[in-house]
Amino acid sequence: MSPLKAVAPDGTFSTGPGTTERLLTPGEVARIFGVDPKTVNRWALTGKIPSVRTPSRQRRYRESDIKALLDVMTTQLRPQEKDHQAGAASTS
Repeated sequence: MSPLKAVAPDGTFSTGPGTTERLLTPGEVARIFGVDPKTVNRWALTGKIPSVRTPSRQRRYRESDIKALLDVMTTQLRPQEKDHQAGAASTS
């Protein structure tokens, strides 16, 4: 049986001693990515981002998962930005 996950009023949860992680609401994640909160929930339903459920069955997103996704996205965008800048420089 899995350990009980308790969500505290400050938005953190614990899966054991010394393990506390902040949970983000769909609205907070939406602001980070610049999309609508319903889009964030759709991403979770399709498996694009992992989510957890609170005892009241609301979706929450681990801050570490969102940060990792942002890191991947910015790493993937950097080469494209360089290509775009190189293309703009060659046309001038």
